[in-house]
Amino acid sequence: MEAEKHTVSYTSVNSYVSLNRLSPDTKYVWIAFHGMGHLSRYFLKYFEGLDPKLHYLLAPQAPSKYYLDAQFKHVGASWLTREDTAREMDNILYYLDALMADVSFPPEAQRIIFGYSQGVSIALRWVVKRKVRCDHLILYAGGIPEELLPSEVAHLREQTRIRILVGDRDEYISPERWEKEKEKIKNLFEGKAEVDVFEGKHEIKKEIINTLL
Repeated sequence: MEAEKHTVSYTSVNSYVSLNRLSPDTKYVWIAFHGMGHLSRYFLKYFEGLDPKLHYLLAPQAPSKYYLDAQFKHVGASWLTREDTAREMDNILYYLDALMADVSFPPEAQRIIFGYSQGVSIALRWVVKRKVRCDHLILYAGGIPEELLPSEVAHLREQTRIRILVGDRDEYISPERWEKEKEKIKNLFEGKAEVDVFEGKHEIKKEIINTLL
């Protein structure tokens, strides 16, 4: 007899991290999605070079934590795996709904959605499924989800500056994969995305972050 799978619904609690303070001087609000193996509180250190008077940052926390080393010392987190991807994404969306309801953003501030590595797929799925509007969408060293359609990002092509960054020696993006990614970028954003290839590997660089806006 085969094992039978069941599901239950329950209440869960997750954290998020902020950097700097919201004030009348806040000009940019970032929602920054970290990559696999990161924790949000450490991820925001890459953004510490931004002017704290002008930039306010939120970093959602991926829910699945695990030990990164055999000594069980360092902890990282993952957003999704191939197991129950659609259901797990729904759980993340409910979490992001609660996060966004927890913060009052200045209406005049520009909104930046930033995804790094695995966070790219989460950021894109979120803006698609919740029709999130933003002034800047920055996708850094990550892959475009296969299932997304051009019609689903029409609201982004209308008013959002879309930037895609990748290192020329990114060990996770082979030349063959990059050709496929460029084709997905072209089809999804219909020429509206700016693609920048920087010198480097699969890494997030403060000097790049500091010059994005």
